[in-house]
Amino acid sequence: MARGGHWGTAGSLLLGVWLPAVLCQTTAAPGNGQPKLRLAGYPRKHNEGRVEVFHQGEWGTICDDDFTLSTAHVLCRQLGFVSATGWSHGAKYGAGTGKIWLDNVVCGGAETSVERCHSRGWGNSDCTHDEDAGVACKDERLPGFNDSNLIEMQVDERRMEDVRLRPLSGAARLPITEGVVEVKYKEGWAHICNVGWTAKNSRVVCGMMGFPAEKFKPHLLPSPGAYRIRSVACTGNEVHLSACAAQFVSANETALCVGGGPAAVRCVPGPQFAQTKSQKRRRTSPLARLKGGARVGEGRVEVLKGAAWGTVCDDRWNLQSASVVCRQLGFGSAIEAPTGARMGQGVGPVYMNEVQCRGDERSLWDCPHKAITSEDCQHMEDASVKCNVPYMAFDKTIRLSGGRSRLEGRVETVISMAAGTETWGLVCGDGWTMREARVVCRQLGLNFASSALQETWYWDSSNVTDMVMSGLKCTGDEMALSDCQRHRSVSCQRAGSQFSAGVICSDTASDLVLNAPLVEQTVYIEDRPLHLLYCAAEENCLSKSAAKANWPYGQRRLLRFSAQIHNIGHADFRPKLSRHSWVWHECHRHYHSMDIFTHYDLLTTNGTRVADGHKASFCLEDTECQEGVSKHYECANFGEQGITAGCWDLYRHDIDCQWIDITDVMPGNYILQVVINPNFEVAESDFSNNGMQCNLKYDGHRVWLHKCHLGDSLSEEAGRSPELYPGQLSNQIS
Repeated sequence: MARGGHWGTAGSLLLGVWLPAVLCQTTAAPGNGQPKLRLAGYPRKHNEGRVEVFHQGEWGTICDDDFTLSTAHVLCRQLGFVSATGWSHGAKYGAGTGKIWLDNVVCGGAETSVERCHSRGWGNSDCTHDEDAGVACKDERLPGFNDSNLIEMQVDERRMEDVRLRPLSGAARLPITEGVVEVKYKEGWAHICNVGWTAKNSRVVCGMMGFPAEKFKPHLLPSPGAYRIRSVACTGNEVHLSACAAQFVSANETALCVGGGPAAVRCVPGPQFAQTKSQKRRRTSPLARLKGGARVGEGRVEVLKGAAWGTVCDDRWNLQSASVVCRQLGFGSAIEAPTGARMGQGVGPVYMNEVQCRGDERSLWDCPHKAITSEDCQHMEDASVKCNVPYMAFDKTIRLSGGRSRLEGRVETVISMAAGTETWGLVCGDGWTMREARVVCRQLGLNFASSALQETWYWDSSNVTDMVMSGLKCTGDEMALSDCQRHRSVSCQRAGSQFSAGVICSDTASDLVLNAPLVEQTVYIEDRPLHLLYCAAEENCLSKSAAKANWPYGQRRLLRFSAQIHNIGHADFRPKLSRHSWVWHECHRHYHSMDIFTHYDLLTTNGTRVADGHKASFCLEDTECQEGVSKHYECANFGEQGITAGCWDLYRHDIDCQWIDITDVMPGNYILQVVINPNFEVAESDFSNNGMQCNLKYDGHRVWLHKCHLGDSLSEEAGRSPELYPGQLSNQIS
């Protein structure tokens, strides 16, 4: 029959026969008119590969004629790395396709763009792709270089721009877990013939929709008449349908699906998106987690080994390995596999290197990988993921109004959607903190919160005036504001829209962590005379009993230690208050930019506080920085205060208030707890790593400190285990 001829060779296309060949790393488009570059090819690390340049709407390569290390330096810096360590000729990373845009490129090494180097001009080359040049860059990022630094799937948008599920019923609950698969072409949406459709095909589609698994059950649906795709043959490990083998009909042809109908799928949602109680009871695997991400389903990959969490090195990190993590955590397949600590640097051990998953493993630990040493990988090479997540329309139930840009404004939320209308109301600003603001920014897809505002009188008022939410208490990890605890009936102490909650969102955030081993190494006891403690007493750095002491005679027993606080995030940590609002303390003769920057507590093993201390941020500055990162903050001469991303601030053990007054503490076994930014006054990408705990033993004369760890660095079971603090079942010295 005539329609059978439309599936002939001329109308057939085979996509993605070898998935690794379409993996590449892209950079963000430069804002100064420089050409866009990317590293491509396989196999390779994220900081090496075939150099490709985007010109006149098309990607092309660079010929290796006259190529030198100086040219490689220019290209690596343009890609966001500090320098080049080498270059390659003869298409080491595989031959490219398309144009060879540049040939006989000669750079001096100081140029800001390859475009400024000498060459034969754009598109003028006598080379073949067997001469494509590659570079190997030093695995260290330029400070402030903001690019995606990822390995992603390159989708052939000329053939398959998007994929969606059309619900089988008219009114479907979110998330949509089953429906007809539709593929977008430039001329509209098309169906796929389900003849030969398999569970592996459904797995790929469900992964794209944000679901970890499929429930294969063929649907018998009426035929729509015309189809554009048939004979789809996925292995099940692809991250996009365009990577599967398939046959396409050309745009001016049509074909029927003889003996079949439109392809449909039924997906299994992860527990966090489940629609039924039985589905919600299923727990995600405790062997992996995501940290430091702005949105649901993204973050730095951390895996559990024994009782402690550690990170994964990004060598050979790709979409298949990232997808295993995503599905393991109840999400779909991976959209991106960011490298180079794109979601912030972790702390503690790096457990895995050169992970090479097929894509169907149940856990990342099931994938072939290498155990590593500290010489192999550093935390600047931590791997991350961005996962497909189901569409939940969270962004349709909340909005910002009155701000100067889409990133800020007064928070307004939907209170009813009756008869197809949206009715909006305000959120009470009482008790509004950075944690609630963080949920709002995540819900709107605006990444991190940089400010949480309890008053919004300076923003233009809309016609929305009713307070509809109050008493909100979020952990900061919720997907939507409606998931947070709140008053059953609205109770707002201050009436008026000027006292409603507001937020300012940001693309990046800081992330502070304490150097736990240094606390353990520097702890000691000092008996300090009272006549040296007048300033400390004025700043409330001594226990209450000090007020009854016989000043200036006598002494106080102080538990001293150093605190080194690292900013491992992607934004500087700045005080909440601007410089003109800092408070001058005459006795110590310095300004306090934050009233309380750190809490120090001595606890019994059941959590009862027996002594405490606090540290005001009288001097937030860059003591030292990672290689390649410059200091920006210095306290001298009323300078600006803060901690630059990639730097750390050191509060030495021998400065005032860097202690806990333990004069009244009896000998025994305790827990030392340190919490940075305890009131969540300043935005961070992760508050769960702000605390540290140590095992402390005190015999009345000496002190021992051991097993210091960040609050979330151990498994939940290990954190609750008495073995973490052996012998601390009483105050008797064992």
